[in-house]
Amino acid sequence: MSQDPRRFQKNSVTREPAWVKYSLITISLLFFSFFLLLPLFAVFYEALHKGWAVYLKAISDPDALSAVKLTLLAAGISVPLNLVFGIAAAWLITKFDFRGKQVLLTLIDLPFSVSPVIAGLIYVLVFGAQGWFGGWLVEHDLKIVFAVPGIVLATIFVSFPFVARELIPLMEAQGREEEEAATVLGANGWKTFLKVTLPNIKWGLLYGIILCNARAMGEFGAVSVVSGHIRGQTNTIPLHVEILYNEYNIAAAFSMASILALLALVTLVLKVYIEWKLKNQMNLEPILEGQQ
Repeated sequence: MSQDPRRFQKNSVTREPAWVKYSLITISLLFFSFFLLLPLFAVFYEALHKGWAVYLKAISDPDALSAVKLTLLAAGISVPLNLVFGIAAAWLITKFDFRGKQVLLTLIDLPFSVSPVIAGLIYVLVFGAQGWFGGWLVEHDLKIVFAVPGIVLATIFVSFPFVARELIPLMEAQGREEEEAATVLGANGWKTFLKVTLPNIKWGLLYGIILCNARAMGEFGAVSVVSGHIRGQTNTIPLHVEILYNEYNIAAAFSMASILALLALVTLVLKVYIEWKLKNQMNLEPILEGQQ
């Protein structure tokens, strides 16, 4: 039977002094306000303080629209691919025992430990004009680096761990019993996944997709290396913001940055909602098991 974690706060022996509690709350709020709320306010203030006309002109510029389209395209390709990989990797790791499982987990975590700039340089070394496959690509008039495919590849690399890393602990906590029971009853692998596994992981899956999408849209380092900064062709929103800022077009730069800020706020709201749903699901499981 689960115990109320608030019992420690009700007990004078285990309860921290009040000044410790409120000091930590104050420090956290100050840190949150200074490093998150203040920059967010500055972005929207700089974007809008010259009026809506300037703001709308900045975000409707052809180069700005091209950057938005490319950002959405890169995210639209990378997120579904990472979704498929994440589910497959999580299923493999949690449902099967095999040699090299720890190696696979390490490879999944690789983008977290490698700088995005280094990841971009790897693609340049492999697919660039002087790279391993550069000659073959030139002969067949194929472009990867300084083109959309390179941006998509870099985006996939930096964002692929999120879905898998969100699903693996969730699926490990749920165990294999339900899938094994479905298999014994005659369900094939695909039906077992759709009817048993997917309903149990849907909120964790959505959580991973949201994090993956946020990273894909906001990626700068790896994309900057492979894009070539060709204005109107290979610039995503973060790269376009950098170019506008370097040109001292401050209002336009912050107008474009406000789009990313809005996406971040929407992502944050969805993240909090899904965390709440996921927490409720995890709390309901022991109750349902006790009723069976």
